Amino acid sequence: MTRIIYCNKLQKELEGLASPPYPGELGLKIYNEISQLAWDQWLAHQTMLINEYRLSLIDPKSKTFLNDEMKKFLFGQGSEKPAGFVEQEK
Repeated sequence: MTRIIYCNKLQKELEGLASPPYPGELGLKIYNEISQLAWDQWLAHQTMLINEYRLSLIDPKSKTFLNDEMKKFLFGQGSEKPAGFVEQEK
């Protein structure tokens, strides 16, 4: 059964996530307030950040950076693209 929530990121009712995508209280907040569509947008943005900044997911500083960017992307003013980033033509 599809779960419909009001997505705080996209400001409309959309399909919710099937389960919390992140551990702890933050995961529950994302589950309750962020749609599947917005989460998918974050995953694409996160991949771009990892690639552009050449982040290592075993590095604690990289994990902290991504966690902070995720909060900004989902609940704040948004996460900036790296300086000079040019989107690839599809």
